[in-house]
Amino acid sequence: MPTIAAKLTLALIAILLVPISLSAQGGTYSPDEFGPVVRAYLGYLRNEQEVVDDRASRREISSTYYRRNSNRIKALRQMAVRLARESHNDYLPELEAVTLDESGLLFERPRLANSFKVGEVIKNTFRFLGTIRSGELFYMFARLDPYEQAEATEKSSLSVKKEVGTQEVDPKTVNRSRRVVP
Repeated sequence: MPTIAAKLTLALIAILLVPISLSAQGGTYSPDEFGPVVRAYLGYLRNEQEVVDDRASRREISSTYYRRNSNRIKALRQMAVRLARESHNDYLPELEAVTLDESGLLFERPRLANSFKVGEVIKNTFRFLGTIRSGELFYMFARLDPYEQAEATEKSSLSVKKEVGTQEVDPKTVNRSRRVVP
């Protein structure tokens, strides 16, 4: 039977290890560390977690749904904090976190998970940011703003023109031949 001293020692070790594990996950941050935009987004995620907690307490959602959404919120928070710290900028793109089986929500034809490369622009709409394991593996995407979308569309149309060769082809003006009616 463990003695009281052994129990107190285990409790003390557990208390000391919790902050270390939280900081390793990027879960701790100071409110003064970020500007108003990032703080607002983190507040939004906190409110979303409260809504999910409330719905779970009223048994409106299943435990599986609760776990996945809580993990998604944690992943979004980790990515937001990482982006804000790396860029030292008070700006966050619209973030999306999906599991592999949910990728059909973002893409018509989901790709294999290992085919994504960090920084890759997909369908001129999303930039792949990487993966975060928060209970399960989430694929993190940033939605491109309209200026980035226009730039990505222009780059892809230039690459189409280069593939065609010297012939200048604008995909918007290509017409099919007229049908002759006797």
